[in-house]
Amino acid sequence: MKIYEMIFSPTGGTKKVADMIAGRFRPESPQIDLTDNALDFAAFSFSEEDVCIVAVPSYGGRVPGIAVSRIKKMRGNGARAVAVTVYGNRAYDDTMLELNDVLSEAGFHPVAAVAAVAEHSIMHQFGAGRPDEQDARELVDFADKVRRGIQNGSLTKMPHVPGNRPYRSYDGVPMKPRTGRSCTKCGVCAEKCPAGAIPADMPMSTDYDKCMTCMRCIAVCPQKNRSVSKVLAAAGAQKLKKACKERKKNELFLG
Repeated sequence: MKIYEMIFSPTGGTKKVADMIAGRFRPESPQIDLTDNALDFAAFSFSEEDVCIVAVPSYGGRVPGIAVSRIKKMRGNGARAVAVTVYGNRAYDDTMLELNDVLSEAGFHPVAAVAAVAEHSIMHQFGAGRPDEQDARELVDFADKVRRGIQNGSLTKMPHVPGNRPYRSYDGVPMKPRTGRSCTKCGVCAEKCPAGAIPADMPMSTDYDKCMTCMRCIAVCPQKNRSVSKVLAAAGAQKLKKACKERKKNELFLG
């Protein structure tokens, strides 16, 4: 049995969750970075003996569109999948259901699903510091249950997870990272942008139609030169304040 981590994690929060879960299966597992524009995702093919831990963030209650298209290029061939949805302490809406559907369409066999909270990638005050020690204990416990279920053969069906079809509409957020005056044109942001929204020859600019506000460019900029509008961020935080006030829980769904 081979264990794979398949992760879409522009700012690292989703990867933290995935690593906690995958570590209970095997300390070091091959990782497939769904944010990597250079990978040929159609070249990935798995077998029924494989287990893929697939982790994505919830963007507006949906799976990021780029992650969807890249997963669909793969050949699951019946590989068992653990679908991990990471959200910023608001709600994950239809993300988990969509992720299970996408994996099934690509030929994977989802047998478990996890919802986990991580620090919000834009408004960091929501879910600040998560996953924390309590989260780590819960996620390790979840992973152990899933691992035992796979090993003893008790997990055979797709888990029933929350969500609705058709999925909720999501057109992105109006905030788009902008470049400040201290840009050195190093090109790190262009190289790391999952959406290819930053031209390599003009890294101080952004194609707003392609930009998904994943915040990767802000996270990787050596000069800390990229940012979003503080006014728009404050307005967005005000809208989310009530929904994010209480500590949301991690959840496990078994097939």
